[in-house]
Amino acid sequence: MHTIHGKKFDLNLLLAFDALLRERNVSRAAEHLGLTQSAMSHALRRLREFYEDPLFVRIGDAMKPTPFAEEMGDSVLEIVSAVQHKLLAQASFDPMTSTRVFSLCMTDMGELVFLPRLIAELQKVAPHCRIRTSQLPSEHIVNSLERGDTDLAIGSHYIQNPNLFQQELFVHSFCTIISRAYPADELSLEEFLGMKHVSVVLSDSSSRYDQFIDELGHRREIYLTTPHFITVPMILEKNPSLIATVPSELGQTFLRYNAIKVIKTPINSPSLHLRQYWHPRYHHDPGNIWLRQLVKHLFDQYMS
Repeated sequence: MHTIHGKKFDLNLLLAFDALLRERNVSRAAEHLGLTQSAMSHALRRLREFYEDPLFVRIGDAMKPTPFAEEMGDSVLEIVSAVQHKLLAQASFDPMTSTRVFSLCMTDMGELVFLPRLIAELQKVAPHCRIRTSQLPSEHIVNSLERGDTDLAIGSHYIQNPNLFQQELFVHSFCTIISRAYPADELSLEEFLGMKHVSVVLSDSSSRYDQFIDELGHRREIYLTTPHFITVPMILEKNPSLIATVPSELGQTFLRYNAIKVIKTPINSPSLHLRQYWHPRYHHDPGNIWLRQLVKHLFDQYMS
């Protein structure tokens, strides 16, 4: 880092630097810290003056860190993490007064099935908190949790990392969905395998959600692969020759839109385990603890 030369430094500026490095956007960084945009701009100006470096340069809509800022990044993350999770480990979290923005990684399935319940509960018990969601490939989730960009990852992710904490929320099965225009309400195995299938794959490195069909040795035609659950019922509605096998809770949610009907999958499907994941760095963070407990409570209620 640059020599201080007797300059006075406000350690709060490290929080501003950390937020800017994460968000790459002045407005979102201000939102993350609960500051006004002008206050965040003022903090950035003070940082630039102190280090005699632009630190962040606007490119399009993003603020790209300079080489010096990137070099500082790991040191700042280490300092901020130490302050938040060692010195402030005993700090309390008051959901009624907190303005924290909780970041959740979940699929569009999670957003459709669970997010409305979480929002409704948060508005009652943490009225000033807000939520930001993201979808990430499985291979990027661990890094996002470690950096604090994501508070919790919720879903049926196949995250093979022994360093992450995880908690099972509930177990569900699969169902098959088909256009309401399809003339039958059940399918034989032969009919099922003879249809064209729509299959969801979240990223290039992920398995198909309905991979168990192939693993059991059944041959079928995958007509469409998509990373989005939410588009499937609209596609099936207009294409009665297509079929999809999805998590059962999602199938029940789709029924409300009257575009598809749910039928029994003519194959014994395995259980799908829904979990929440978090990083050890944030295991003792009061806000993260509170959020984990709230999520678990809502899922317990959902299944009861």
